[in-house]
Amino acid sequence: MNTELVSYLSRYMPISDELADVLTKSSFVQTYPRGTVLLREGDQAEKGYFILKGCIRSYILKDGEDKTIEFFIEEEPVLPMGYGKDVPSAHFLECLEDTVAVVSTPEQEERTLSEYPQLKTVCLAMSEIMAGKLQESLARYKTSTPEERYKDLIEKRPELLQRIPQYQIASFLGVQPESLSRIRKRLARPTENKQISNRS
Repeated sequence: MNTELVSYLSRYMPISDELADVLTKSSFVQTYPRGTVLLREGDQAEKGYFILKGCIRSYILKDGEDKTIEFFIEEEPVLPMGYGKDVPSAHFLECLEDTVAVVSTPEQEERTLSEYPQLKTVCLAMSEIMAGKLQESLARYKTSTPEERYKDLIEKRPELLQRIPQYQIASFLGVQPESLSRIRKRLARPTENKQISNRS
């Protein structure tokens, strides 16, 4: 599976045979079965992840209720809140699918970048892209309604709707499953009306 990491990085930068050999033989890439809890509330967030295959969910427990914070899929980093700091985690990380991910600690990252500085460029670029996406996502979430957020999922992350249970999608949107069902019905009506009109 480590060849997946080499294949991904080679899309963004030249990979020497030496570096490819190191990455292929490294223990950076790990496989986790569906249902694996990577991080629990109260534990220290000692590891970061970059998903090559699969899906990871971040969630919290509030008043005994499971509330989804975010979903992460292929080619997205998962850096827990408090990553690399001596503080207890406020949230959980769970694999919703069988997942293959690059796993690292701050110490491993520092050592690897020191030995292979050519990786710094692609890592920096990826960090900037993901930071921009996160800021955009947070801004949208604060200023949009659940229906608008659902439309946003349809337009920008439709694969999530096929891969994730509806009750977790509802949790992510901040509504109950029944409310999500009503939102889906409202959004489906214009399409149904258009189909009827076309048949007339």
